[in-house]
Amino acid sequence: MAENRSQKKSGSGKGDPGPSVKDPEVYEALRDDGASKEKAARIANAAAARGRSAVGRKGGEHGDYEDWKVEDLRHRAADLGIDGRSSMSKSDLIEALRNH
Repeated sequence: MAENRSQKKSGSGKGDPGPSVKDPEVYEALRDDGASKEKAARIANAAAARGRSAVGRKGGEHGDYEDWKVEDLRHRAADLGIDGRSSMSKSDLIEALRNH
């Protein structure tokens, strides 16, 4: 019987992230750590393009979310499509942004 295309060759039963993900190993590790599909794919593709160590060294491009104003956090959450942002506290917004 042919293997289902949506399963990895390892037989683990996890879904194949698809052809748009360029480094499936990094993608699966990030998903196992709780990253969203979008975030895992973004990091995995960056790792494939620039190398894993280069992506690890790069880090973020903005300051700590704790230093941001609530209004700015809500704008960033809107850019990312996070639902419920208008009723979130600053700490809730920070958690949602970090886990997106």
